Amino acid sequence: MSDTKEATEEQSNEPHFSIEKIYLKDVSFESPATPAVFTDEWNPEINMDLNSQGQAIDKNVYEIELSITVTAKNKDKTAFLVEIKQCGIFAIANMDEENLNGMLGSFCPNILFPYAREAISDLVTKGGFPQLLLAPVNFDAIYAQHIQNNEGATIN
Repeated sequence: MSDTKEATEEQSNEPHFSIEKIYLKDVSFESPATPAVFTDEWNPEINMDLNSQGQAIDKNVYEIELSITVTAKNKDKTAFLVEIKQCGIFAIANMDEENLNGMLGSFCPNILFPYAREAISDLVTKGGFPQLLLAPVNFDAIYAQHIQNNEGATIN
């Protein structure tokens, strides 16, 4: 009996990660220049803005929100604008602050990105435009840059 209790206590101190839920929180597609945009030669300029944020929603449970805005301009007209907030709820326990921040700032957004990319591609295609496949994003590099930028910051 005591062996089982000790094993449970050891297990409870090990790092834990699980995906509890992945969902779309908000989505928007606009195509203000239709139908005229369909008659122009298609040579768009694509711009993507990306942001992620997280919040604790319970003990060891976090919501991560990946916000992506994609704007396509063709001949200085906005062909389409897609805004999406892809979210996930993650259970993360028994990690030191540095590892927890890395999970929330890089690992979790990395999990969410393929879902957001698929939703954006579907919306663009349903809007009558050629398929848009976003390139992979290196969330590890973005997180490392964020850490580096904040190391020199001071609080006044």
